[in-house]
Amino acid sequence: MSFSADDHRFMAQALLLAQRGMNTTTPNPRVGCVIVKEGQIISEGWHEKTGGPHAEAVALANLTTNLTTSLSTSAAGATVYVTLEPCSHIGRTPPCADALIAAGVTRVVAAMQDPNPQVAGKGLARLGAAGITAECGLLSAEAHELNIGFVSRMTRGRPWLRLKIAASLDGKTALKNGVSQWITSAEARQDAHLWRARSCALLTGIGTVKDDNPRLTVRGVNSAQSTPRSPLKVIVDSQLQTPLDAAVLTNGGVLIACATDHPARRDALTAAGAEIIVLPAAHGKVDLAALLTALGQRGINEVLVEAGARLNGALLRDNCVDELLLYQAPLLLGDAARGMINEGEQTELTTLTDARRLHVVERRSISADFFIRARFL
Repeated sequence: MSFSADDHRFMAQALLLAQRGMNTTTPNPRVGCVIVKEGQIISEGWHEKTGGPHAEAVALANLTTNLTTSLSTSAAGATVYVTLEPCSHIGRTPPCADALIAAGVTRVVAAMQDPNPQVAGKGLARLGAAGITAECGLLSAEAHELNIGFVSRMTRGRPWLRLKIAASLDGKTALKNGVSQWITSAEARQDAHLWRARSCALLTGIGTVKDDNPRLTVRGVNSAQSTPRSPLKVIVDSQLQTPLDAAVLTNGGVLIACATDHPARRDALTAAGAEIIVLPAAHGKVDLAALLTALGQRGINEVLVEAGARLNGALLRDNCVDELLLYQAPLLLGDAARGMINEGEQTELTTLTDARRLHVVERRSISADFFIRARFL
């Protein structure tokens, strides 16, 4: 299927609009929409939050007269560019495909098909059956990337998991005594908060809760990228050892995954505002794959992990990690310092061909630090 330069330009604008919902749409996808008539944009919209109108409905409602060309406020005869296939089912809002048909548009271009089984091509088919030219696949890679967590949840039943690590150049995350504040710069830490803001859940382990007493909140994100919601805070705590005065318990929104139920501890933590789920695995550990499935069932699209070497290693060992976010500071901490990943007992590699390799998606400098985003091949 061939798309024109104008098609690319208008879809790129729709993708920019979709990004405005980066931190607010969960569990829904981020979607933008542009309505074009006679080569001019006459309206646009994006999905802001779950329960609110979808991007297409917003764009139709926002139709205004283009004073420079006196174009009609009607969408009749227009082309619609939308970053995700229009929905065809009744959820919290009416089907967008029906709204476009009723508006009299003649062409709809979608960046990608909706991975939701309730839609999955049905929206485009409904448009086609109504005589509307329905096309799909323009800037699909960009649209997929924008909603990679939503796609993961719809196709794999689990969220997209990013493992964030702040380390020295020699791969150390803390001194031997546990001191780690601060290895990286304030600018790098602020960049990490942008990843927090877009995430549906922040995951850590009991070791980090005890050593660092983190709040796991989004801080210092400017209004253009605001997040009115707080990501769910998830703690992997096999024996329910989370202190009742832990900062992470402040303001609720905490899920603790344990391996063994301890009624007294469970009741105390529940009274402190936490929800407890029991997901046992071998050797008294939490079943991490089951935890991701449980998060997917809760509508969690993206998870950001900020944990220690042991939980990092366990997540890698259980093939739960999709993406690595590595912040490296230009300093050396030495062999005695704590490492990034501890996978426990494993077979020693004897050849480099057995090493796990990654594809670097992004690399940049942040102040004096280096940032690398990579995915496993």
